[in-house]
Amino acid sequence: MQLLYVDEQGRMYDHALGAVGRTGDRLVEIMYEDMLELPPGASLTLLPGSNPVGMDKNGDFKLLRQVPGEGSSALAVGALLPQGYTRTLLPGYRRQADQPLPLLGYAAVAWHEGRVYVAAVRTDEPDRWDPVHYNSADLPQLVQNRLDRAPQNRVLAQLAHCALEYSCYTAQNIFYSRWEGGLPMSPACNARCLGCISLQPAQCCPSPQTRLNFRPTCSEAVEVTLHHLLHAPEGIISFGQGCEGEPALAADDIAQVVTEVRQRTSRGTINMNSNAGYTLGVEKICRAGLDSMRVSLISAREQVYQSYYRPWDYRLTDVAASIRIARSLGVFVSLNLLVLPGLNDRDVEIEALVDFIEDNGVNKVQLRNLNIDPDFFYRQVLVNGEIYGVGQLIEALRSIPGLELGNFSRPVSS
Repeated sequence: MQLLYVDEQGRMYDHALGAVGRTGDRLVEIMYEDMLELPPGASLTLLPGSNPVGMDKNGDFKLLRQVPGEGSSALAVGALLPQGYTRTLLPGYRRQADQPLPLLGYAAVAWHEGRVYVAAVRTDEPDRWDPVHYNSADLPQLVQNRLDRAPQNRVLAQLAHCALEYSCYTAQNIFYSRWEGGLPMSPACNARCLGCISLQPAQCCPSPQTRLNFRPTCSEAVEVTLHHLLHAPEGIISFGQGCEGEPALAADDIAQVVTEVRQRTSRGTINMNSNAGYTLGVEKICRAGLDSMRVSLISAREQVYQSYYRPWDYRLTDVAASIRIARSLGVFVSLNLLVLPGLNDRDVEIEALVDFIEDNGVNKVQLRNLNIDPDFFYRQVLVNGEIYGVGQLIEALRSIPGLELGNFSRPVSS
């Protein structure tokens, strides 16, 4: 597997040096069995301010600063994976810049026999989230048609912005009237996640999208929810989107929406994506008729959890309590496991995660490639333990009786 890199103009090169990846803060040689051919829907991206690292025939790591024979800087490159694939290694590089990398999920790449390969494994069926189904030529007109029918609905206008400006797939599904559609409700949050994609401090990397700045009314939310569940095949409405804070903080509103919708239809699945830290709010929404809940989790160890989420007023024990209450009320609970090579695949992390799943009756784990600069993350979060590899993490999860494993939500009612 050969080193793959780009120049300052984005032109791609291969090199005689062997390809190198990274797990945690450790560089490793990339082996053929670590890789698969770059899948449809994946894209390559340069890592600004980063020089690639390769391996010579003696097994020594070599930093490549310039394109051989040219004056242009050599820049590291990584892949961004589509839904359905979980990365196993980070790109091998050294940073020259102080500013953190943009919030993306970088995976290691290599060149082999004329093709690009990526360090990843397929962990779900990716068809519904294949980019070919989104950003179609008729999307702007579909958006406009819905807005024309509900010109006063502010949350629909927010979703239109997310669909067209941010290319958010769950927002687009609202206008395609299919599958999982997002419904933001809460501008407030009770955590300050290092990798938050809607709100970051000025000294960090810029957020790729802006957060909802109003609280939708129940009538606005009911209108969107009913339309989607009544018309969308295998429809899911999900509270807790990337453009909002913590939905459980809007428990009164969301519970009323769920109650009113379920009085009018039993179709589809009502889901909430949550950090599950506000247990009273979670319970209220579950009792109103929530079908499924996906809980964000990066670690089942308190110190690591606190370092990443930086919650204002809750702890990991509150998250566990919320999950147990949801399960007792018949809610299907998934973990949205934020995966970063060199973190979740350590022996102590795997052991704690398996115990957490079994102790709290979790139904499913959804693997999610964490979008963050690895150097920025590891400066903030202290980790320990032996690295087993993402493959071993996946095998450990697959060994838990009755646990489902995948990458995204599916309907749990009809």
